[in-house]
Amino acid sequence: MLQFKPFFKIRACFFYSDENLASRNITPYIIKLAHLYISKLTTFAAMIIIDDTLISDHLLDAKFCCDLAACRGICCVEGDAGAPLEDHEYYMIEDNLEEIKKHMTAAGKEVIEKNGLYDYDSEGQLVTPLVNDRECAFVYFENGTAFCAMEKAFNEGKSDFQKPISCHLYPIRINYLTDKTALNYHNWHVCDPARVKGKEVGLPLYKFLKEPLIRMFGEKWYKKLEAEAEKKLKNNEIDSKSSKI
Repeated sequence: MLQFKPFFKIRACFFYSDENLASRNITPYIIKLAHLYISKLTTFAAMIIIDDTLISDHLLDAKFCCDLAACRGICCVEGDAGAPLEDHEYYMIEDNLEEIKKHMTAAGKEVIEKNGLYDYDSEGQLVTPLVNDRECAFVYFENGTAFCAMEKAFNEGKSDFQKPISCHLYPIRINYLTDKTALNYHNWHVCDPARVKGKEVGLPLYKFLKEPLIRMFGEKWYKKLEAEAEKKLKNNEIDSKSSKI
């Protein structure tokens, strides 16, 4: 059973920006007003609404393709906290733990045996625990590159849990609002090689993350996202032609 640990909740300063606007619990109408009110201070990405999701259009514009040979899986090592966990994911990790542990490091196993399968970040969100405030406890290394023990067990057919959806969707971050789920693009410098490679191969972020987006929201939702991307591309082409006239 998931037993909640005590934690100290830190209130972080929150600034409007093109990356975190959608994480505020405000309606699209208020978003438009906020854009008008502080348009001189910052630049915003437009928001797209599909069903109950509020999406930054950076997901359509950004080019992204993981380059593991360049980054060495550093996103599983750097950062202030572990990977965010959905509540049900704790139980899925617990159910498959014996197979997952076969691929974990000794240090990672020691952490979960001592502290449990989860921790809290500064906002009280369930996250995976860390080894010495560095890599995720479920990370293992091969030739200096970080890999996921959960995914290893899943790929071998020994586990029915692939990995936390927050990891699968990265660099998309999920924020749950009162009546919407917000998706934002987290532009972290450790993923610079992925942006370079994405531009080289011309791969939009939403296409790179097709599998986890379908895992999270389903095929029908993803087709709607594709339609929004096609519509935006056509509009950009029209605007480009108009500007040349």
